[in-house]
Parts: sequence; structure tokens; C-alpha cells
Amino acid sequence: MNKKNRMACSGTNKASLVKNIGGYDRWLLMSATALIIIGILMVASASMEIAEKTYHNNLHFFYRQLGFGFFGFLAAIIALRIKMEWWLKASPYLLLATYLMLIVVLIPGIGRQINGSRRWLGLAGFGGQVSELAKVFWVLFLAGFLQRRQKEIIQSPYGLLKPMVLLSGIVLLLLLEPDFGAAVVLISVTLGLLFIAGVPLRYYAMLFAAVFFAVVALAFASPYRLERLTAFLNPWANQFGSGYQLTQSLIAFGRGGWFGLGLGDSVQKLFYLPEAHTDFLFAVLAEELGFIGVVVVMMLFVILLFRVLRTSYHALIQKLHYPAYCAAGLGLCLAFEASINIGVNTGVLPTKGLALPFISYGGSSLMVNCLVIAILLRADFETRKQKRRR
Repeated sequence: MNKKNRMACSGTNKASLVKNIGGYDRWLLMSATALIIIGILMVASASMEIAEKTYHNNLHFFYRQLGFGFFGFLAAIIALRIKMEWWLKASPYLLLATYLMLIVVLIPGIGRQINGSRRWLGLAGFGGQVSELAKVFWVLFLAGFLQRRQKEIIQSPYGLLKPMVLLSGIVLLLLLEPDFGAAVVLISVTLGLLFIAGVPLRYYAMLFAAVFFAVVALAFASPYRLERLTAFLNPWANQFGSGYQLTQSLIAFGRGGWFGLGLGDSVQKLFYLPEAHTDFLFAVLAEELGFIGVVVVMMLFVILLFRVLRTSYHALIQKLHYPAYCAAGLGLCLAFEASINIGVNTGVLPTKGLALPFISYGGSSLMVNCLVIAILLRADFETRKQKRRR
């Protein structure tokens, strides 16, 4: 091949690459990337003291989070090449994998118990929180179920029993860990997807009422869970007991003011605020970056959610039901997790152990959320491709 032909081929390959990159939702990609970068920086800032005390390396958690981000990026690259049709065909097996993971994690010696909860799977030196992947697999399965059984679900209330029975099994396994927060997210996402799928309001109202009373009953069934759920109403009444985490979190928000104390200058992270680099990282962010930093992070989440719902809407118009339901379900999952975490940090919601997507420290959460973004980008890509064909 002569030089001229090689240059022509090179130019064609570059043009093809640019065209492929341009086929994805850049706003979704940029907002998710920005959240990941902010998260890695905040993990480094919030974890230095505890990392130095525990591992004698103040950047221990930073390096790990950076590594999780790298593996999440690799997983996303692979997932971007997987067609939505493949996820649809594999969805029954993903449901089976969900049940197997949630059962195996309860087995002593395989499931690792941390802080009284057996949520982490430990095999051959590797571990992960199985509920993170279970949430994604359930959404991918439910989206396929809604596409295949849409008429049945719309025409009869009995059509709702099948997905709710399957969900009940997953929720029960989550409560055995226990992981009440993940169970609430899964229930909320399921109700949201059923509403989007067009379930008649009379059926939906009955289902919503049944689920609401079931969740309330579960909350009141455990004295420990009830105490945690009610402590947020007046955390100062027991500020050194059940309200300790929330009071320290609120102090962090108060110290942050408009512009914050500066990156790395948080006082609350100095062993005052438990789980400062995980569940309560948003409070440290508020203390160091202030109200402005909080608004920026929340706006990034709003942009991400808007783009996801936009993808779902356009997919529905193109009659691509599976990508539409997947996008809506995964977007709702991210939205509920972010809302609950921010609500817990600000004292609006009861204290629950849910990470802030893309930001809180945790390999399972970060890598799975990178996978989620890849699936969302793929759903948007196929929707645009279908639109161009028409």
C-alpha cells in the first residue's frame, strides 16, 4: 500500500472513530466522569487520617478507589460493545445469578460479615457487595419481563403478581443480610418501572398501598431498625448515641458555609464523623467545598438523570421498549440512591447505609455504576441509530 492510500485509510479510521464517539450521549458521559473525578478527590481528602492510622499510608483508600475506577472503566468499555438485545436474552439468567449471589453471601466462610451485616462476598482474596450487582441484574430482568408481558400486566392485576413474587424473594434475601436500604431502592425502582410501563392506576394504587404497608411493617418489626428510622427526627436528643452520626454530619454542613473550608481542611473527618469516606462523604464535601460545591454535585446528578430519562423517552417513541425500560430503571436506581444518601447526610431521611453513586468510597459501587453508565450509553446509541434509520 502506497503512502497516499495509507493516509486515506488513516483518515477514514479517524473519521470513523470520531463518528462512533459522537454517537454516544456526551452530556451523560461528561457528567458521570465529573462525578467520578470529584469522588476520587473527596475520597483522598476524607480518608487520609483513617488510612494513616489503619494502614500507615494516608493515600491507601485513594489508590484503591483509583484502581476501582480503572477496572470500572475497563468493564464499561466491554459493556459498550454489548448490544441491548444480548442483555434481553440473558435477563432470565441474570435473575438466576441474582438469587445465587444473594444466597451464597449468607453462607458463613464465603460471605464476609462487617459491622453486623453479611453483605460482602469473599472468594480467593477478592470481595464485593453483591447487592450492588443484584440491583442492576434485577432491572435488566424486569425490563425484559415488562417488554414480553406488557399486555398481561396492563390487562389484569394478576399480571403484577409474577414480578412482585420474584421481587419478594430478592427483598427477603436482602433483609437476611440485612440490607434494608438496598431493599427499599429495589422496591422503589420496581414501582417506578411498573408506572412507566403503563400499569392502570387502579391496579397501581392497590400495589403501592400493599408495598407501603409492607415496608412500614418491616420497619416496625425490628426495634433496632425502628430506632435508626426515628433518630433523625431529633438527633440532638441523643447526640452521643443513635443521633451521633447525623449530628456530626450537620455540624460539617454548618461549618462549610457558602464556599467551604477548602479541600483537605475538614475537621469532622478527623475521627468525629464515622464513615466519613463512605456513607457520609457528602457531609465532608459540604464542609470542604461549601454550599457551592454541594450545588455543583447535585446539578451533575440532575444533568445525568435528565439525559437518562431523555434516552428512555426517545426509546419509547422509537418503540424500543427494552432499552427504554432499562434506561428508566437504571436511571431511577441512581436517582433513588443519590437522593437517599443526600437525604441521610442532611437529616431529611433516616440513616441508611447507602453509598452516594460515583462519589462514596467502595469498589463494588464504583465499578457497577461504571457498568450502568455503559449500558445507558449503549441504550442511547441504539436509540439514535434507530432514529437515523427512520
